Amino acid sequence: MGDPGHLDLEHFGALLAAQRAEREAEAAALAASLSDVRAARSDGTADDEHDPEGSTLSSDWSRISGLLAALRSRIDAIERAGERIDAGTYGICLRRGERIPLDRLEALPAAELCIACAREAEVRR
Repeated sequence: MGDPGHLDLEHFGALLAAQRAEREAEAAALAASLSDVRAARSDGTADDEHDPEGSTLSSDWSRISGLLAALRSRIDAIERAGERIDAGTYGICLRRGERIPLDRLEALPAAELCIACAREAEVRR
């Protein structure tokens, strides 16, 4: 990355692209699993509520749907980070307008908030 105080947009763009590719692959796998569960649920012979071997199809559907929604949210955050790179605002806290520390961006390249603002937002949830 060179200068430790320098925001290397090419580096962060590559990190974001890699994360997006990983999340898209995960989402595709989950979508396939969800299709399988939907197909099993529509099968008239499936006993959704009385399977002694494990979870019900309904709970599987609910769990996979939730995971897929969370992944899509992460993908959206990555896309917004890419838009901030293009706009020249990447690495700036959306709430306070201050620079987000490079260590935070390395750990979470799609970060929209500095650590203090992220903590405040988490407390409000």
